[in-house]
Amino acid sequence: MTTRQIVTDATDTQDKPVLSSHPEGRLAIVPLRSMTEIGRKVDDFLVKWRKKRVEDGVLDGSNGYARDSFILKADAPRFGSGEAKGTISESVRGDDLFFMVDVMNYSLTYKMNGFENIMSPDDHFLDLKRIIAAAGRKGRRINVIMPYLYEGRQIKRDGRESMDCASMLQELEDLGVTNIITFDAHDARVQNAVPMAGFESISPAYQFIKNILRSDPDLTIDSGHLMVISPDEGGMRRAIYIANVLGIDMGMFYKRRDYTTIVDGKNPILGHEFLGTEIEGKDIIIIDDMISSGDAVLETAALLRAKNAGKIFICSTFGIFTNGIRRFNEAYEKGLFDRLITTNLVYTPPELFETPYYTCCDMSKFLALIIDTINHDSSLAGLLNPIDRINRVVEKYRRGEKV
Repeated sequence: MTTRQIVTDATDTQDKPVLSSHPEGRLAIVPLRSMTEIGRKVDDFLVKWRKKRVEDGVLDGSNGYARDSFILKADAPRFGSGEAKGTISESVRGDDLFFMVDVMNYSLTYKMNGFENIMSPDDHFLDLKRIIAAAGRKGRRINVIMPYLYEGRQIKRDGRESMDCASMLQELEDLGVTNIITFDAHDARVQNAVPMAGFESISPAYQFIKNILRSDPDLTIDSGHLMVISPDEGGMRRAIYIANVLGIDMGMFYKRRDYTTIVDGKNPILGHEFLGTEIEGKDIIIIDDMISSGDAVLETAALLRAKNAGKIFICSTFGIFTNGIRRFNEAYEKGLFDRLITTNLVYTPPELFETPYYTCCDMSKFLALIIDTINHDSSLAGLLNPIDRINRVVEKYRRGEKV
């Protein structure tokens, strides 16, 4: 029998954020169709928190501070030709606007000349620009929450190539966007394309660690029993961070490639080489920013299993699953991994919730706190560096308390 495991996470003290001054601009959140469900959850948290502050006398309800909903009515309807327009049906003058978009949501479609088109990342980004343009720069501040950074893998130029991610950021800046919030950017240095705009790339490391500890009561958190692995050199930074915070060892697989040949747009892999300490008997956390086809993490899991690793936890911020989940089902049945953990920051295939190995981190409460904090012009420093929260949850786990 399978269970649907969704865990809502935030900081240990987030139920009552310490915000004691009125914001300059009235809060308005604009979740595009791609983030309708998580947008509603974010709205529920914001409504509850702000009503509680007013009831407790911390702040008054003037200027629409506490309302029944902070969601702004906006849409991007399409004509039969596939063309579209952005519409906003409420006043936004002086509002602190938060646009939310999931550019990887392939579950949405639209009609074009009688054909059913699946919305691509390009379609989602264009809809975002349309609705921002509909606001006409009337808001006090324009913030964009784009968990998966559009064209985030195309961040540098090799030869005559486009710089899509940098161009996207510059387009948003030209539209008046002042803050861009993303998660686990493939390479956060792309923010150099817009040095005068706010740009935050946030890691869900705390949420991953908390969910791993919740899923298994018998882990020993030390360098002799637990290890974190990066599937490639690109993910080293994430693995090093978690290893240092938990006080455990880390390792990496690097791929030897044949750079004289190109197959399906890639240089074929000649072999995998492991860099790190002894694996046998240790429980393993594989950490990566995204699962696309799944080849990288599943190959890594198979190599670790061949080295007699203990339990294997696969953690990825974005579960895109471009080839579906069949290979993950087969790998789990073969015992190649024990648990797969991703966030709901991008669209998740519904069938994944029916598997016995999947856990989804619901990030809606965390997003609500980010929005609430920015709207109050307070510091995000405590959210961007979760070391203290990780240490607290690990200590609770070691004491046998519920985390």
